[in-house]
Amino acid sequence: MGCGGLAAAKPPSPVAPTLYPAAAPSSDGPRAATPREALLVLAKRDHTLAIVDPATLAVIARVPVKEDPHEVTTSADGRTAYVSNYGGGAFNTLSVVDLVAQAPLAPVDLGPLRGAHGLMSRGGKIWFTAEGAKVVGSYDPKRAQVDWVLGTGQDRTHMIFVTDDLRRVVTTNVSSGTVSILEQVTGEGPGNAREHWEQTIVPVARGDEGFDVSPDGKEIWVANAQPGTLSIIDFATKTVTQTLDAGVRGANRLKFTPDGKRALISSLRGGGLVVYDVHTRTLEKRIPLGRGTAGILVQPDGRRAFVACSPDDDVAVIDLQTLNVVGHIAAGHEPDGLAWAAHP
Repeated sequence: MGCGGLAAAKPPSPVAPTLYPAAAPSSDGPRAATPREALLVLAKRDHTLAIVDPATLAVIARVPVKEDPHEVTTSADGRTAYVSNYGGGAFNTLSVVDLVAQAPLAPVDLGPLRGAHGLMSRGGKIWFTAEGAKVVGSYDPKRAQVDWVLGTGQDRTHMIFVTDDLRRVVTTNVSSGTVSILEQVTGEGPGNAREHWEQTIVPVARGDEGFDVSPDGKEIWVANAQPGTLSIIDFATKTVTQTLDAGVRGANRLKFTPDGKRALISSLRGGGLVVYDVHTRTLEKRIPLGRGTAGILVQPDGRRAFVACSPDDDVAVIDLQTLNVVGHIAAGHEPDGLAWAAHP
């Protein structure tokens, strides 16, 4: 449910997964195919990735992954999913799933980079954080290797965002209460220009887990779990321009709608979805959803949001026109990370 602390002395004892059929029950006929557009839902307690038809909200298949899955992303062609196996900072793998065959593939061994958590697919690579090592990095599926790693020096380097040009990386550092903005810059080396990375550390507040970059690329909104505030960072100047007393203690994730008009915030403590008007910087609505909320995914067309209600073993479906709950998905026990997969 929560996103644990620093690496423990030894990995936690694994919870025996609930065994599900590979696909939704069927009296006859072949397994249902993965739709061209699919919702992916991680069930942490079951160690599974559910493939959901977003049109019918039916679970098409449940694919086993390794222990304690937290976040999920997909390859650019939407045919492969990558899952971070966190383990309180103790595990060092990314699970890999063939979404077309609905089957697990060989996991990625991250070696000493333990505590993989945040994930993002960009530029043909899988970008990740590793809390146990206090780093961000990238994995190249074509070469089957980690090809870049950069340390933050901050505690619990957690979620990640990478810009389209691959020259800026943003990550939250939960225990340090900071945001790292990493930029690839050109500097003068001996005899010629050279590329290197520079880090700007922006103080926000303790428990800063969820964040998102606005669709126009101008602002970074950060949800701070301990004080329940929102920090707004100007991406260009790398400074906090405003702090909103949002009353979202236990804040876990924050996502913008594609039009940039709203910010959606989940709360493991508050149990609902908080909707903020980005233009006016004011609360628009609090949607009660249960005992605690975690992962958020906004459908690419902006019509619906999917919210993982971890303690209630439920994924709520929100109509973003009416801001009402319009459906529920039983994707497994303790759902959390969500992703959207689209393949030709």
